[in-house]
Amino acid sequence: MQFTEEFEVVVVGAGHAGCEAAMAAARMGLKTALYTLNVDLIAQMSCNPAVGGIAKGHLVREVDALGGIMGEVTDAVGIQFRLLNTSRGPAVWSPRAQCDKQAYRLKMREVLESQPNLKIKQAEVADLILEDQSPVASRQSPVSYSQPGHFQQRSDEESAFANDQGPTTGDRQRAIGIRLRDGRTVRAQAVIITTGTFLNGLIHCGEQQYPAGRSGEPAAVLLGEALKKLGLRGCRLKTGTPPRLDGRTIDWSRFEAQPGDLDPTPFSFRTLRVAHHDRQVPCHIAFTTEETHRIIRENVHRSPMYSGQIQSIGPRYCPSIEDKIVKFPDKLQHQLFLEPEGLNTHEIYVNGMSTSLPIDVQLAILKSIPGLETAEMLRPGYAIEYDSIDPTELERTLETKKIAGLFLAGQINGTSGYEEAACQGLMAGINAALKVKKEPPLILDRTEAYTAILIDDLISKGTNEPYRMFTSRAEFRLQLRIDNADRRLTPHGRRVGLISDEAWADHQAKQARLEGMKRLLEQTKLTSKMLGGRGHLPAKSSATATASEQQATNDLSAAIGQPLAQLLKRPEISIEQLAPILRDLAPDFFDSAAPTTNDTLLSSRARNDLKSIETEIKYAGYLSQQQRSIDRLKKAEQRAIPDWFDYRAVSGLSREMQEKLLKIRPRTLGHASRIPGVTPAAISLVNVYIELQSRRRDQATVL
Repeated sequence: MQFTEEFEVVVVGAGHAGCEAAMAAARMGLKTALYTLNVDLIAQMSCNPAVGGIAKGHLVREVDALGGIMGEVTDAVGIQFRLLNTSRGPAVWSPRAQCDKQAYRLKMREVLESQPNLKIKQAEVADLILEDQSPVASRQSPVSYSQPGHFQQRSDEESAFANDQGPTTGDRQRAIGIRLRDGRTVRAQAVIITTGTFLNGLIHCGEQQYPAGRSGEPAAVLLGEALKKLGLRGCRLKTGTPPRLDGRTIDWSRFEAQPGDLDPTPFSFRTLRVAHHDRQVPCHIAFTTEETHRIIRENVHRSPMYSGQIQSIGPRYCPSIEDKIVKFPDKLQHQLFLEPEGLNTHEIYVNGMSTSLPIDVQLAILKSIPGLETAEMLRPGYAIEYDSIDPTELERTLETKKIAGLFLAGQINGTSGYEEAACQGLMAGINAALKVKKEPPLILDRTEAYTAILIDDLISKGTNEPYRMFTSRAEFRLQLRIDNADRRLTPHGRRVGLISDEAWADHQAKQARLEGMKRLLEQTKLTSKMLGGRGHLPAKSSATATASEQQATNDLSAAIGQPLAQLLKRPEISIEQLAPILRDLAPDFFDSAAPTTNDTLLSSRARNDLKSIETEIKYAGYLSQQQRSIDRLKKAEQRAIPDWFDYRAVSGLSREMQEKLLKIRPRTLGHASRIPGVTPAAISLVNVYIELQSRRRDQATVL
């Protein structure tokens, strides 16, 4: 067939997943096209104009370490930066930034447009173009669809046995391009779909409902219907957004201000200092009242979630305000955050008040909150339902199992959040590019990245609600900190071509600098001169230091002669207290960091580098213990399950186990062990039968 244009990689959708996917493919040297319904809304922050947060900040750091762009763009347009959870252990420290909503999409577009090999196109994608369908494809259709926007699913048993032994490389369909609504056709060797909430999107606001991908933007109905014909299992999910207010009509004196950090921690390892470090704006904390709760209880029947109008499942960890009141009736108040949407707008985002209640009820709720009695609502909150694909249909590369060359990333895979979308987009872009180049895929291990945990959870367990990342999802989270994301992942980014020579040189110099400081701490012994004759170090800077910690710190004469690293293992000693000593011993370490306005203070970069070293020393025992557990887990991951393996021929494997394993078709024993309901006994049987079936195949080949 004749094609209007031809690219090596085509990305459909220019949200946070699409931008990372397109940028990765283009940086890897492939001719790439990014298709969007509106080029003026690239990387639009549909909900909260913020990046990062608990665990989400880890994902952004990992995206940056691999060579992605979300972190650098955030550093350029962030208007408030905070490092969260610093009162707890370093495993859960996580950066968060309030962003200028308009500046974010403008900066992202600027970055994309300056990238060689990347073309941005405004057009509606209506269909996929596949190679001629093979006979096997018709019998591998576990889902049929009734009416637009609704899935009619078979049971797991029917789905599993309809798949039989699963598609092999030879009988899969292959995506070879896309068809636009205007009739043009575009050839591609790989297609990445990152459509967010646009697939058959349906907005709900009280009794009103209408098709949309976001408020004011059309839904992707044609593409949504086309995807339903591919035989991929799917479901409907729901998310929501709160009202926006005019900040000029808010009585700010009634709220507690929440300022940013004095010396912000950047998201990107390549950023020396965030752009607006001296122009940060505060957020404010508000609370609901008993009157707020009364209004919601009396009108909850008008919420589409409780009237039966919405059947889809929403995000568990970002519930609507009506959900909070109904599910937690004993709570007398709920916290809200008033967050600015930019430096050049008065629009305020009411974090914590996501709702689909009618507009008149939303207005009444706002007036019941002290300080918002006269607040004017610029945009009402709403809920949106949309189509998603069951992520167990995906390989670990995010390529679909049934259609070669078709990759999915972002909310279409059942996730929530910009950060979860970005890391998937990056991995899909990398692996699509590697597939086109006929190079081995990049598959991260769940012991080395939250990104890998997210993907592994999705493809192993699936999800029936929008998936959100938490640090608690990691088995070895002390190994997966924000400070060592570059050490874990930048070598991977370099291997695939996303890390420039300059960035790689900086990375190697940093690692050498950290290793040098660690050696210095291990080899340098405490002397009375270092203590300045006082017998103690400077007071612990943290306000949380206990009296016993201060007392222990105040008498270190008995520790003279011990290595500084040994001293640092004491819980009452922090590396900031050793900083004056280290500055004298290694001035180059501090001079290489970003400047600070006060010579007696540490810059955020020097402080973060020192805290990384402190963590490695202070938690060395725990890290070694976790590393031994990781090594054992990797042995299970290395035991591959062949594509030809026949689960139905495993004697003693229950029908339930067969169904689960046939549905997911795990690639390794480790992957199989993480499928919900698959028992250790079943894993042992599979392990034995891999050998038995392998021998039988070898014998059959000889005969």
